Amino acid sequence: MTGHVLEYLGETKLELGPVGEAEGNWRSGRDDANVLWLVLDKDGGSVNTIGEDVIRELGEHIAATEADLPAALVIRSAKQAGFAAGADITGFEKMTDDAAVELLRQAHDVLDRIEKLNCPTICVVHGAALGAGFELALACDYRIATPGASFGFPEVQLGLHPGLGGTFRLPALIGPTDAMTMMLTGKTAHTKRAKSQGIVDAVVEERHVAAAVTAAVNGKIDRHSPGLKARAFGLEQARSLAAREMRKKTEEKAPSEHYPAPYALIDLWEEHGDDREAMQKGEIESFARLLDTETSRNLRRVFFLRQRLKEGGRGDDGIAHVHVIGAGAMGTEIAAMTAIRGKAVTLGDIDTKALGKAVKHAAQICEDKHLSGIETRDALDRLMPDPRGYGIARADLVIEAASEDREVKAKIFSGLKDKMKPDAILATNTSSLSVDDLGSEAPDKSRFAGLHFFNPVSKIDLVEVIRSKTAGDDTVQRLAAFCGEIGKLPARFEDYPGFVVNRALVPYMVEAMVLMDEGVDKAVIDTAALRFGMPMGPVALADQVGLDIGLYVAESLSDALDNKIPPISEDLRKKVEAGDLGKKTGRGFYDWSGGTPHPDADLGNAPEDLTDRLILPMLNACVEVLRKGIAKDADQLDAAMIFATGWAPFRGGPMHYAKSRGVAEITEALRKLETEHGPRFGPDAGWDDIG
Repeated sequence: MTGHVLEYLGETKLELGPVGEAEGNWRSGRDDANVLWLVLDKDGGSVNTIGEDVIRELGEHIAATEADLPAALVIRSAKQAGFAAGADITGFEKMTDDAAVELLRQAHDVLDRIEKLNCPTICVVHGAALGAGFELALACDYRIATPGASFGFPEVQLGLHPGLGGTFRLPALIGPTDAMTMMLTGKTAHTKRAKSQGIVDAVVEERHVAAAVTAAVNGKIDRHSPGLKARAFGLEQARSLAAREMRKKTEEKAPSEHYPAPYALIDLWEEHGDDREAMQKGEIESFARLLDTETSRNLRRVFFLRQRLKEGGRGDDGIAHVHVIGAGAMGTEIAAMTAIRGKAVTLGDIDTKALGKAVKHAAQICEDKHLSGIETRDALDRLMPDPRGYGIARADLVIEAASEDREVKAKIFSGLKDKMKPDAILATNTSSLSVDDLGSEAPDKSRFAGLHFFNPVSKIDLVEVIRSKTAGDDTVQRLAAFCGEIGKLPARFEDYPGFVVNRALVPYMVEAMVLMDEGVDKAVIDTAALRFGMPMGPVALADQVGLDIGLYVAESLSDALDNKIPPISEDLRKKVEAGDLGKKTGRGFYDWSGGTPHPDADLGNAPEDLTDRLILPMLNACVEVLRKGIAKDADQLDAAMIFATGWAPFRGGPMHYAKSRGVAEITEALRKLETEHGPRFGPDAGWDDIG
């Protein structure tokens, strides 16, 4: 049998080969101590996912293991990307409830058999172990992690909950409180936290993995015990009290009307938390039911929209050194994220104090991203403050992130002439100025485009890649690949006032100002938007963006478009003039001194058309940019709005929502609003082409 030498198994080198004649997704081999290593190497991809084929083949390996018991079983990954990214959800779409139940039962049987093996079972995790990958790890006796490993159940983001035993194995391991929090929020436990919680039994460097395995086999690694507090939840009354509190907290962020999965999980735990067999049966049936909900179908659609944007960011960008001009909030975050992802970065600004603040902020971003001390050191070493702009001459990409002033940007571009490398790209981070217009000032018009990041860059993945009329295909492709290399999602659009995201979002915020001028309370307006599913109401969003920035962008769009932006509120102008700019100054429409506002107003007296007045102008703007060919198609537009603004993901995106609700109903509602409130609500001509 032909094998494969895997150097990364620490001090142990093994000849690993497949079971049977087919290569398959698993490779196996025994070392000199009769330890069996099963290595997951998903065929045809750089990332492991857990699908029917992987589970079926794993079952064959476990059957062989049962027949010839080793001293221990070790499961790990051959992929550099990590252990496993979760279930392969591509097969979910056409699966019936009965088929899902049967597949889950088969998978549970395999994991149960791993759990029952009469030898130590050890899972070695590097990178991420998510969803079904995490559940596979939980079926083992020990979990050994290398630095940078992480564990999580992101199923809630797909409108689901764990389905391969996570609902009962994780609570049994770390206690119901921590376990339910992980499952309900989808949050990830990185190495340090995973160790303190008891998910991980040992954290070792890669070169010490074999020694750690030997220690586990010999019983020299202590296994975690959840303690007395966890056992208290064996009492039905204790679970009921805890479940009530869980529902209350969950409702604040994920209303049951829109997100059924967390509540199904809470119900499951409350009813069967003291009965593993009943919990297992209930988990399988509940998971199958959730698969068929509209929320899960739409959230799975969002997953595939993300994958499509990722595909657009693949390829070699040819960019090793990036120079960022402007050490403000945007420039700092762009520089930090670029350095974190391995590129050399120089950050230019004539204000040395701003550069000092930028380095401190970059260090905080590293901490927020759970980088290790060494990783943080390396990232900060790659980020060089550059007040004199020496890095321009070495940069493959120069990103201008200065203030939104055409004259300022034109002066910067003029100063770059004869300083940039001949094949270097210049990109502007403008959010409101015309990229075509700015391109007239660029040193090389064929190597100039827009690269519109969203604030905060460290948290918002989408980047609008704006093609100028003179930009070459190679320039746009390299910029998209650059976004991919720094972990961002590139959406390629043509130049247009507000591009796509701001073009759609500004009417949402400005209409809220009009409603306030009409006497509707800001809390009522924001509550209506939140109940529709928006992550933040338009008034709070305007405060967060900055009222000065919002006013500037709104005025820019108002000047550039044909009567599609509401009249700009005088109250907004007054607040900007008074310096009450929103979150960044502590006060705007809201007082931010107590943190982010969370309005929950009574909508009993709200205008009947309130929600449509906020939401339909966004849909109308989306149809406009589609009609004009600014966006490639409705899916690309939906993805941009979801990943840049958090647009009600359980609805599948604005255009998906429009089609689901019905184009005829949408256009009729717009005409009614047009009659009652003015021509800004007039249906765009492009609605006739929306299927």
